Amino acid sequence: MKFLAEINVMPLKEILDPQGKAVTGSMKNLGFIEISNVRIGKHITLEIDADNEDIARQKVDDACKKLLANLIMENYEFEIRAV
Repeated sequence: MKFLAEINVMPLKEILDPQGKAVTGSMKNLGFIEISNVRIGKHITLEIDADNEDIARQKVDDACKKLLANLIMENYEFEIRAV
């Protein structure tokens, strides 16, 4: 079966996010004073061939831990669906 994974990788809340801070400042400069605490992360999609959803989920989790997320500075979450 083929599955689609949608992965969100975000910096840990304890880690300074310079991109998010810059965007927050720009929002205020553009008049969006009600917007604050912007955090910038990554959205990754990938397709995976696996016999079932549990195997696909494990493969995606391994890929996140080994390559897609830096676990010292980032956390991740993902959703999987059959396509």
